[in-house]
Amino acid sequence: MDNYVLRKKRKLTPPPDEPQTVAKTCPSFYVAPGSEDDSTDLKLGTLASLFPDIDQTALLDMLIGFEGSVEQVCDVLSSSSSAILSPRRNGVGHQTSLAASFKQVREGDSLSSMPQKKAKTRKGQTLHLYSPADIEAHTPCSIIHNFLPAQVADELLKELLEEAPSFERQTFKMFDNVVQSPHSACFYVENLQERERQQTEYLYNGSFLTDIRQITPQMRKVSGPVQTAVNDEVARRIQQHYPGGRKLKYQSPKDWIPNAAFVNCYKGGSESVGYHCDQLTYLGPRAIIGSLSLGVAREFRVRKIVARDESAVDGKPMTRPGNERADAEGQIAIHLPHNSLLVMHAEMQEEWKHSIHPAPVIDPHPIAGNKRINITYRHYRENFHPRYTPRCRCDVPTVLRCAQRKTENRGRYMWMCHAGLTPGKEGCTFFQWAEFDDDGEPPWAKATPD
Repeated sequence: MDNYVLRKKRKLTPPPDEPQTVAKTCPSFYVAPGSEDDSTDLKLGTLASLFPDIDQTALLDMLIGFEGSVEQVCDVLSSSSSAILSPRRNGVGHQTSLAASFKQVREGDSLSSMPQKKAKTRKGQTLHLYSPADIEAHTPCSIIHNFLPAQVADELLKELLEEAPSFERQTFKMFDNVVQSPHSACFYVENLQERERQQTEYLYNGSFLTDIRQITPQMRKVSGPVQTAVNDEVARRIQQHYPGGRKLKYQSPKDWIPNAAFVNCYKGGSESVGYHCDQLTYLGPRAIIGSLSLGVAREFRVRKIVARDESAVDGKPMTRPGNERADAEGQIAIHLPHNSLLVMHAEMQEEWKHSIHPAPVIDPHPIAGNKRINITYRHYRENFHPRYTPRCRCDVPTVLRCAQRKTENRGRYMWMCHAGLTPGKEGCTFFQWAEFDDDGEPPWAKATPD
């Protein structure tokens, strides 16, 4: 801060031959200060009066990044859809300004049109992102705000709030301990026939689910728009973010169809879910998930998976213990407001982990109160039905996992025993490498419909 204050100040009134950018982008009542003696406090106060919803820490960060130019900060914030939100409004922290990474800014550029650089996450730190452009540039996700018409979103929320009191907390075994999920959830499928199949043929954490429901009328109404939006986002992701504009290896080229959904309910800021990867067993490799958030806004955090031997010192592999290894590259927080659709793309489950972070403070929602309802739409592929997948020595269908811990096997898939995840069962040591073609189809796919 002191270094900035002592820096030679720039004139804020542009020379006569330069375009009046501020006049075009700022409100009509704005008058650009013209004195060389304008202090940092005065500049910051001017910006705060123009953009009251943006935290002053973020404004100061941008002011320093643009070398004290109020005009450039005002131009970027006025023309960009990338709002840097105030922690006082949403209770989840402020966005670390990415503007400081782009000091050479052409006049008239917005944050979304600037060349993107890798997000500078650091060990033990959290980078908060809010704008769709920043989220898709620095994470394996894309987001659509105000996804549904407001009335449709509210009707869907009300319908699921009536269902939520009967949701259950899942019990499963982790490291020889029986644990309970820190939020409640329920599984929904398209019709009664599929409900019967799920209750008798599909295993979850080594056992059958008993509470499986047919999708509600409002869920059915929004399934079509979700399917269209997710497929559009996937196509755009391939064209704009993947090498050569081609899909990833093992990613299915077929349309994504939301034929199943887990509905989660988070009551209050303390209910959360820790870092994890979603199960691939019935989705296949490179799975895509569409996640619709309703009610209270919460923080969705992601971090890249770091292999045990990925880092090296003096050319020798270095093993990182537990949390130090997992947090080596820091984490990114994505703000999920009411009526937002987050798409987790094909690189998410194999290369990243995600969580819903506990919130010390939340802003109540006018309909949901302190609750967040989250619908995670999934595409269950027929070729990954349990009747086709390998069975272990316990004579139960195996679970599909992706190797992540060692560099030499990273990215390979494996079939493993499922029974050991059920409280009271030991399971076996069954292991088999899984093989897929470039489109993510298993060897038996030629003989089965999809």
